Amino acid sequence: MTYPDSPHSPWPDTPTTGELALDDRAALRRVAGLSTELADVSEVEYRQLRLERVVLVGVWTEGSAADADASLAELAALAETAGSEVLEGMVQRRSKPDPATYIGSGKAAELREVVLATGADTVICDGELSPAQLNALEKAVKVKVIDRTALILDIFAQHATSREGKAQVSLAQMEYMLPRLRGWGESMSRQGGGAGGSGGGVGLRGPGETKIETDRRRIRERMSKLRRDIKAMKQVRDTQRSRRLSSDMPSIAIVGYTNAGKSSLLNALTGAGVLVQDALFATLEPTTRRGQFDDGRGFVVSDTVGFVRHLPTQLVEAFRSTLEEVVDADLLVHVVDGSDVNPLAQISAVRQVISEVLVDHHGDPAPELLVVNKIDAASGLGLAKLRRALPGAMFVSAHTGDGVEALRRRMAELAVPTDTAVDVVIPYDRGDLVARLHADGRVQQTEHNSDGTRIKARVPVALAASLREFSAT
Repeated sequence: MTYPDSPHSPWPDTPTTGELALDDRAALRRVAGLSTELADVSEVEYRQLRLERVVLVGVWTEGSAADADASLAELAALAETAGSEVLEGMVQRRSKPDPATYIGSGKAAELREVVLATGADTVICDGELSPAQLNALEKAVKVKVIDRTALILDIFAQHATSREGKAQVSLAQMEYMLPRLRGWGESMSRQGGGAGGSGGGVGLRGPGETKIETDRRRIRERMSKLRRDIKAMKQVRDTQRSRRLSSDMPSIAIVGYTNAGKSSLLNALTGAGVLVQDALFATLEPTTRRGQFDDGRGFVVSDTVGFVRHLPTQLVEAFRSTLEEVVDADLLVHVVDGSDVNPLAQISAVRQVISEVLVDHHGDPAPELLVVNKIDAASGLGLAKLRRALPGAMFVSAHTGDGVEALRRRMAELAVPTDTAVDVVIPYDRGDLVARLHADGRVQQTEHNSDGTRIKARVPVALAASLREFSAT
């Protein structure tokens, strides 16, 4: 029997899960015409992001002019993914960003003229601005200013669908927003006396919390609750992951730069039918599917959140539980966009984020298989350079299917589990073996009984052989 999501479906017009998700996402676009331009930036205390007509600003501090242009082009793609219309882009050559206004007072005045000429309602800066820089630049250009971090957080907020994803994004947004709360005039300085204002009685009158202090306290309380919720959801995910790890089925994680074609490759390998969209950060929820190698062996493959240059620290922390699929994988399939102007920079950015995720992981990292995707859209010269720079990489097109079978065979060669499941009872006088199990293996369950410590774990094959005499079964 076949199902609607199957490539051999008897109902070819039935939408896949990914197509339904794409329809839902397209139905939630921003409404044009709701201008956010401010006659006086001090009119409001807080403003939600409503990106419509934007001007981009970047500071070129290192690298070539092509690198600076590519960074601004990526910012434009991020802005369009958030639902905005990009009107203009400016890049300033500086040794480092201006500590006061990010781009300097002269450039800020020039930016104000561009905003007036284009009718823009938002300025997006290609970097993370301090609260003081954000405030000073807004006063100079008289429209809302956001930075790259806030833009990425906004995209994540739009695209998150699961309860865990929404909680992770909310936590990251609050961590970003907390030091940037600000207000003007009396709105943030008004205080309540001891019993909520005047008339509190003798001993109860006097300064209480200002409004901004109240807001900060409420945000901290909300963040504490979100952390507890995420921790509880992480336990559920860990249980699901431990069930997969307890089998001898290889676990494969697809990682890579955002919009490199990871979800398309997952569909090509398994026929999963997950959401595929030509947009940055189309995938925020990890998707796990089963597949089968040509020799009949099954495997489990997980699609992960895409990475980007200068991924906000808040997001790396918030999505750490999601990215733990990378930690437990037997093989990392690192997907690279072969049609990108600088794919080697993408590889470097992804490896940097993975190293941050694996920083607390004590075992050896999983082997990495580089996969250059979108060869149907790449130039012949660009592919020739990549073949020379990445001699061990596979070259595929998830869209046309070219090279996918060769990739599957290569994955089968590399995805050989180097560990195995054990269920052993270690005598209490062999604490050295318990220590080795914790140091070299992945302990999944521990209980103490009269004979010793019973441990269920996945350990290297060599260690499993030495533990055979302690088998509990």
